[in-house]
Amino acid sequence: MKYLEKIQELLPLGYLYLIILGLLKESILFYQLGINILKYSSITDILISPIADMASSPILIIIIISVVLFFFLFQVILVKNSDKNWSKKLLGSYKINQDVDKRTLQKMMIPIFATLIPLELLALFVGLGWGEGNIIKKRINTQNLKYNYKIISESGIPTDIYMIDINSSYYFYVAKGDKNIKIAPVGKINTLELIKKK
Repeated sequence: MKYLEKIQELLPLGYLYLIILGLLKESILFYQLGINILKYSSITDILISPIADMASSPILIIIIISVVLFFFLFQVILVKNSDKNWSKKLLGSYKINQDVDKRTLQKMMIPIFATLIPLELLALFVGLGWGEGNIIKKRINTQNLKYNYKIISESGIPTDIYMIDINSSYYFYVAKGDKNIKIAPVGKINTLELIKKK
């Protein structure tokens, strides 16, 4: 019951951390494209950015769950084999002796586990932001974009575009044959049509 209460206390901090990671990822991605995304984001966009990232990419959810499971299983294996030489070398900083039982050792490992997970998530989100931004920038410069949407703006002319991102107020896209990123308010676009992959 105490563990459940601790988890309930830590959930808001965990969500706040995910919001910071989402902001960091978006800022790094758009910085490479010359856009200060915070100027174009509402509070709602900021609050849902980590959930939107995870919902739009099932692979990201799988990676996050895999990382958590890996560290958890690694901890369990390390504690179960605490009497073996390889485990003693890894746990050397704890000065393991015969008096330390496995339950105490497990409790001692919790702070390490609680530190490694946020660091791994930080590396993951920063890497995703950097990688995505870099790929988009190169594709724009070489005009190697897969145009995934067709828009009809107030002018009524349909245009094939590569959609970089959408938030509650703006579309960020590159029109076919153009190297400039356009930022259009949502109200200025009449129709947004997904182009089916062939």
